[in-house]
Formats: sequence, C-alpha cells, structure tokens
Amino acid sequence: MPLHLQDFFALLGHQDGVLVKVHAVQGSGPREQGAWMAVFGNAVVNTIGGGHLELQAIEQARAWLKSPDQLPSGANTPAQLVRFALGPSLGQCCGGVVHLAFDRVGIADLPRLRVELTPPMHALGLFGGGHVGRALVKLLADLPFAVRWVDSRDEIFPSQTPQNVACEHSHPVQAAVADLPPNAAVLIMSFSHAEDLDVVAACLQRQRQHKDLRFIGLIGSKTKWASFRKRLSQLGFTEQELTQVTCPIGVGGIPGKAPEVVALAIAAQLLQVCASACAPT
Repeated sequence: MPLHLQDFFALLGHQDGVLVKVHAVQGSGPREQGAWMAVFGNAVVNTIGGGHLELQAIEQARAWLKSPDQLPSGANTPAQLVRFALGPSLGQCCGGVVHLAFDRVGIADLPRLRVELTPPMHALGLFGGGHVGRALVKLLADLPFAVRWVDSRDEIFPSQTPQNVACEHSHPVQAAVADLPPNAAVLIMSFSHAEDLDVVAACLQRQRQHKDLRFIGLIGSKTKWASFRKRLSQLGFTEQELTQVTCPIGVGGIPGKAPEVVALAIAAQLLQVCASACAPT
C-alpha cells in the first residue's frame, strides 16, 4: 500500500477528516481526475496539485471540519462539489476549471476508502537483490507495483522492505518465472550473467506457451545483449521471440551509472510500459 494511504488511514483511525478529490477538470489543471488529498485539523496527506487551489481547498475543508453539520458524513451522503476557476482571482494561471468533491470521513468509512483509494497494482517480477534492485525497491515503495523480489542467494534481502514487496529465495532462480501472475512485467538484474540468461530463457519459454508477460527487461549493455542473443538463438529461440526482450533497460537521456540513477531510469520506463498497457484502444 502506498505510504500516503498508510498515513491517511492511520490518522483516520482516531480523528475525522475531509477527503478532497478532483471530481472533474475542464482545460488545464494541476492534477488529473481522481487525484485526492485528506485534510485533518493538524495534518494534510497527499496533494491535489499545490498552489492556491490546494490552499483554498484546505481552508474550506477545515472550516467544514469545525461545522460538521454543514458537511454530513456517511457512505450514502453525497460529496459537496465546489467549482474553482484557475485564473487571476485564485492566483493561478492554468486557465482551466477544477471541480472538487469534499467528503467528511471517519473511522467507519475505512473499509470503503480502502477499496475506493487503493490503486490497481501492476505485478512485477524483480530478479536480483543487488545494488540496483535495492535502489529500485525503494523507488517503487510509493508507486502502484506489487513486487515479487527474487534471488537465489540466502540472506541477500534487507531486514525490512516496503509493504508492496514480497521477497522470495528461489533455487534455481528461473523456477520463479512460472509462478508470476499473468500480465506481470519482469526485470532481470541478478549477480550472475548465467542466472540472467536462465531467467531470460524461462521468460521467453513462458511467452512461447502463454504470451502473458507484459515486459521483459534485462539490465546490461548492448554488448551483453549481443552475447545473449547468440546464446538464446542456439537454445532455439527465434529472432521474433528475441524482440520481446528489452536490453539495455531504462529511459534514455539520464546520465550516470550510480544504482539510484539507473533505478530511476528503470522506474520511469516501467511507468511508461504500464501507462501504455492501460491506455484505451
């Protein structure tokens, strides 16, 4: 579960708040429909875009917290819609119109909000517990990915990992490929080129049988991939099948090879892959 949701639900466990959601956007706006923040008497969780829009929304929400009869709570109570024009009067120049929904919520609303606000999670098989893998897990902690983190080595994983990460020791490491959920993305970055090759081959074999992996990404250079292509061809995989593997991985134009930099480029590519897969056809 993303960290901001954890913070919201923890606060809601002992005090009422106001959930502010972007109900609709006309023209340009700072956040998309569905973006939200939670306002409490002494705390704000998440954001609807910042600026004067957010400041006015916080002031309005806190005013309603002080006068609960003006903003009733309950699952069957409609949210209060307020229109904000993003022009000079608001001190913003986006030029659009944002309609915000204000909903007073309390501990009784937790079950509903867990369903309503928890984003759909994208399955990811991450093979390799090294420096880049660790940096990537930290980046994905607050992003909508359900990570299955796999390594063949004992005691490689940190003692604490984010809630969206499940650690798994697998020997041989490629055996875990068969258990990944459908539509999973796979990132391969083990400590061993031999293990990397075995995992790539297992992914391609699964694609041959089921065609249900969203993305297969292999860390490394073009030279590494040229060597892998030759070995995989010798194992019987066709040129068309080999095009399903992306190597090197990560969006281009980001200099540096520090683990945190490489992880950032890979995380950006994952978001692009998932956005493309979820785009309407």
